[in-house]
Amino acid sequence: MDKYNTSENSSCDPVLAHHLTSLYFVVLIGGLAGVISILFLLVKMNSRSVTTMAFINLVVVHGLFLLTVPFRLVYLIKGTWTFGLPFCKFVSAMLHIHMYLTFLFYVVILVIRYLIFFKRRDKVEFYRKLHAVAASMALWLLVIVIIVPLVVSQYGNNEEYNEKYCFRFHKELDHDYVQVVNYMIVIIVIAIAMVLLGIQAFITLSMVRKFRHSLLSHQEFWAQLKNLFFIGIIFICFLPYQFFRIYYLYVVTHSKGCKNEVAFYNEIFLSTTAISCYDLLLFVFGGSHWVKQKFIDLWNCLLCC
Repeated sequence: MDKYNTSENSSCDPVLAHHLTSLYFVVLIGGLAGVISILFLLVKMNSRSVTTMAFINLVVVHGLFLLTVPFRLVYLIKGTWTFGLPFCKFVSAMLHIHMYLTFLFYVVILVIRYLIFFKRRDKVEFYRKLHAVAASMALWLLVIVIIVPLVVSQYGNNEEYNEKYCFRFHKELDHDYVQVVNYMIVIIVIAIAMVLLGIQAFITLSMVRKFRHSLLSHQEFWAQLKNLFFIGIIFICFLPYQFFRIYYLYVVTHSKGCKNEVAFYNEIFLSTTAISCYDLLLFVFGGSHWVKQKFIDLWNCLLCC
């Protein structure tokens, strides 16, 4: 165990910032509040709607991730991981799995809403509730049976790590094939986000030109504002990490020394992706009549100016 001494870990491994403790506390509280509040809203929604099923699966994704947050908090407070290296890999991988699954469900929700807009349909739904349940079960079967075991089995397996220090698997990126996979994921996520933003910008501008001053009286416009909500979360919570990831991968490739500082910032950007757990709470709050009326008052004020 000499090669895993404290000095080596302190000099060559990313040191987790103390304020990450506050961040994960906030994520845990807000995430749980969002999950609980959205459940009351889902009861009133059409269970055969594809969008509703996407929201239900989003609740499951956030819920599973939030179950791992207390273990992160224990580690950040104690400074020592006491739950074993295999579980450390699982908890560490769950942050990545949560981010990409959340992004996937955002894409599903937005694509469905775009289809509704362009095809002039009121909604997209399954023929039966059983079909909706079967589709969700098929997706989670794919995630649980294939994706999660594959990620966890390959996560942090190329190097040896000290069981007392968790979430420090950045040395895996020294391997070429790991870098290639990371570059591909980053490029795909950024490209999809830009396409979604372009489509949304086109729809929003077309509606502004069409309705002009009566814009706020159309329910269709309010639906598009909800789309901007999801795109906003993608650009605020996910894309900063993806863009920094490009720089991080470049440093890993070209630097032969310790990468403590850049690994530290990578951990910060990665941790901020967990703030997306607030999406459900913000979605419920944003749909309230009070928020809608305040937005209308602000819009009327801007028109008067």
